[in-house]
Amino acid sequence: MAHVITDRCREAKDQSCVEVCPVDCIHPTAFLDGDESFQTTTQLYINPDTCIDCGACVPVCPVEAIFMADDLPVDQQKFIELNAAYYQ
Repeated sequence: MAHVITDRCREAKDQSCVEVCPVDCIHPTAFLDGDESFQTTTQLYINPDTCIDCGACVPVCPVEAIFMADDLPVDQQKFIELNAAYYQ
């Protein structure tokens, strides 16, 4: 089960998680996808097909927006589908 970014990211869109991800599964980012893509998207998303569940992104997120899918709070369950949908 992949990690999931929740709506806590919407206020920050901090890219620290991207910098530590060994498989580049977090998008959009200004330096990988271009500034326009980064600016027009409300938050960052984790690709569930690429995420290797290493957890490197979790401790660097300043707003604690990243969870293992199995550990998501009930009110955040919809973000499993929202993260996956970004990559479809």
